[in-house]
Parts: sequence; C-alpha cells; structure tokens
Amino acid sequence: MKIAIIGNGNVGSGLANVLSKTQHQVGTFGRADDVANAVNEADIVILATPYGAAAEIVEQADFTGKIVIDVSNPVTEDFSSLQLGTTTSAAEAIAALVPGAFVVKAFNTIFAQHYAGDLKLDGQPLQTFVAADDETARDTVKMLAAEAGFEPVDAGPLATARQLEPLGFLNIQFGYVLEKGTEIAPRWQFSA
Repeated sequence: MKIAIIGNGNVGSGLANVLSKTQHQVGTFGRADDVANAVNEADIVILATPYGAAAEIVEQADFTGKIVIDVSNPVTEDFSSLQLGTTTSAAEAIAALVPGAFVVKAFNTIFAQHYAGDLKLDGQPLQTFVAADDETARDTVKMLAAEAGFEPVDAGPLATARQLEPLGFLNIQFGYVLEKGTEIAPRWQFSA
C-alpha cells in the first residue's frame, strides 16, 4: 500500500520511521506540499497534524475512497482541556468533512518519542486502539499497526473516539503536566 503522512512534525516523522520498516511505501508531506497529489496517489492517508489543521487540509484534496487515519487529540492550545469530546470527537468531525472516505481513529495514545524505539514498554508491545465504522478499514489499520510492531486493539465504531481522545489527553496530562515523562502508554488488559 502507499501511505501518505500529512504532517512532518514529531508524530508524522516518527510514524514515517516506524511504518517505513514495513513492506509499504511511506511518504511524509507538510501542509505546504502538494497535498492533493499525495492524497491522490495514496491508499492510506494519515493526518498527523493538530486537529485544528484538519479542515484546511481536507479542502486541498479529494479523499473519496481513501482510508484516513486521524491521530489527533483535540487539545486546547495551552493543553489544559479538550476542544470537544463525550458527545462527538475530532475523528467524527473529520469524517463529516470527508464523507467519501473511511475515517479511522488510531495511534493517538502514543507519544512520538516511542517511535524511535522498539514500540515496547516492559517487553510488551504498545497498544494502539483502532476505531472505525467501516470494518474493512478498521481491519486494514489493525494489520498495518501489527506489521509495524504495535498490538492493535479493536475499539469498535468511530464513535469510540469520544473515549479514545480523552484517553490520549490523559496520557498527555500524565506525561507532561504530572511529569511522568513520555516513556508511558495506556494499556488495556484482557483476561485469557
């Protein structure tokens, strides 16, 4: 598959590093690059930009038929709260902007610093929670995550992003506000 990552900051560059170790073609693009061409040629588009940039980006290209992975957490500029949540999510807002695409929420609970390592904590692979209304898109992203070294967790429909984004925000609070550092990640334990 061809994967276009829009956003070449810490998260976008980190994901590019991790995903380039798979069999897929990966390219990163800044907002000033030819986003339309990048999206046109991609099978999967990863929006690795702040949530507030999504509306501008989706106006630049036709996302019809594309799997669009939203990794954002819609935090306020001062990181003190979420811009939206509980009754909707950034992922659902983005889905409304690209009605012909298959929007998936994933990778939003992982600090960018993990992408330089082996994607493990205490010997266990980092989990990424994958939510989407389209089951094929959800399965594709779970497969991609597993190939990259994550433990994908099926989180059900896209509306689950209403819980995943606050989980990402909680991770940010632990990591930065409560000074636990970035060598942390949420993990859901399932009984055997």
